[in-house]
Amino acid sequence: MNRFQLVVNRTTLKATLFRSRKRIWSAPVGVGAPGTITPGGRFYVREKFRFRNTPVYGTHAIGTSAYAPTLSDWPGGGVIGIHGTNQPGLIPGRPSHGCIRVRNADIARLWRLIPLGTPIYIR
Repeated sequence: MNRFQLVVNRTTLKATLFRSRKRIWSAPVGVGAPGTITPGGRFYVREKFRFRNTPVYGTHAIGTSAYAPTLSDWPGGGVIGIHGTNQPGLIPGRPSHGCIRVRNADIARLWRLIPLGTPIYIR
């Protein structure tokens, strides 16, 4: 049984991680622009990455089971990730091609807290 859930609200531009229904992390986010939306639905954490010298994605990224229908780098669309950014001034906002952008300090903390398999609800 997974006690964790990540909720991403595309209206309020905020993500919240819960453990046993208690909020343990929250941060403003950037989501997809109108032509490259972040899809809504129920997904899960598939993988976790750490980066060096990759400023566009920050220092950490979380791969999800979500796909953006407007991207074409994978069959069925592009993989939606939750990752850092080298443009923190765009958060909160709608600056991405479908991924969920988080300030680097926030993604580093989320990366440490969130286990693989965690359900993600993007609403």
